Amino acid sequence: MKHSRRRIAWVAACSLLSAASPVATPAAEWGPISISREVIQPGARKKFTYIGERSFEGSFVDFTIFVARGVKPGPTLCVTSGIHGDEINSVEIARRVFASVDAVELSGTLIVLPAINSLGFRMMNRYMPDRRDLNRSFPGNPDGSVATIVADAAFSGVIRNCTHLVDLHTGSNFRTNLPQIRVDTSDPVALEMAYRFGVGVIVAGAGPSGSLRREAMKIGIPSIIYEAGPPFVFVEAEIERGASGVQNLMNFLAMVSTKAPAERAQMLGKSAWLRAPRGQGGIYLPVVKLGDVVTPGQLLATVTDPVTDVSHEIRASNAGVVVGMALPQVVLSGYGLFHIGELND
Repeated sequence: MKHSRRRIAWVAACSLLSAASPVATPAAEWGPISISREVIQPGARKKFTYIGERSFEGSFVDFTIFVARGVKPGPTLCVTSGIHGDEINSVEIARRVFASVDAVELSGTLIVLPAINSLGFRMMNRYMPDRRDLNRSFPGNPDGSVATIVADAAFSGVIRNCTHLVDLHTGSNFRTNLPQIRVDTSDPVALEMAYRFGVGVIVAGAGPSGSLRREAMKIGIPSIIYEAGPPFVFVEAEIERGASGVQNLMNFLAMVSTKAPAERAQMLGKSAWLRAPRGQGGIYLPVVKLGDVVTPGQLLATVTDPVTDVSHEIRASNAGVVVGMALPQVVLSGYGLFHIGELND
């Protein structure tokens, strides 16, 4: 099995190594690229599936790759989605972004990985087949679990060669998010990407260890996450906003020039989750919605114990805007109910 895993990673690295060209590539040297045995000429677009080794575990390495190679040198922007298989809105955003690009009018290269967790997307399951979180498995390990094998194939083969990265997500675990960009604000290039995305609010943070964004930043690739909406469903308004944000970023990177400069996204101050207090689980019904500005002490929700019929009030501890919240459901003590971010003056 160890030999099989090494083989999968070796094939990924060798076949995808030339997946991107640096920004400084002279026009005279701008030519075709090869990804997973597919050759993409300048001015061309291709859609294909990366297939791992023909083996029991190799079959999990089957994510789709969309590539548009511009006719002129420029950045290599990677757009990833479907890392969590239940966050299906992200996949449609990525697909629409690619559909909007004319390679003949493009500078640089756009690489889209619309469903890295391909099996999870088919089953609308957040996790990988080995029940691990793919977004805690980067940069991957060719001798590790299935999740780390897939992460290694994507990261070592494609993402490592990008110059910029946008990772698309939605809320998780029956929560929904206000459109937001998450970014490590200590990196000026990544922060400017977040501002230029031009959609939603900016939430500061480096991201958890093993997440794609954090690991890409570690090797010098400016990266942001865009989150919006709930899992399991397609929300047309959020699809349109997300696609527009990526197009705004491409416009800022001078990859396209089809849009007027977008407004800059708004930076929030610190943010925190308000959780169900100990012993106050039950039927959770919110009375505020995403985007509402709340004040200290304001009623946000009630949680009613269906056994004792005792209701508890959930009130805001700080002023701010609701940037994430649980959907109405049964909750247990400690469950994250509201993500509140401070508004900067």
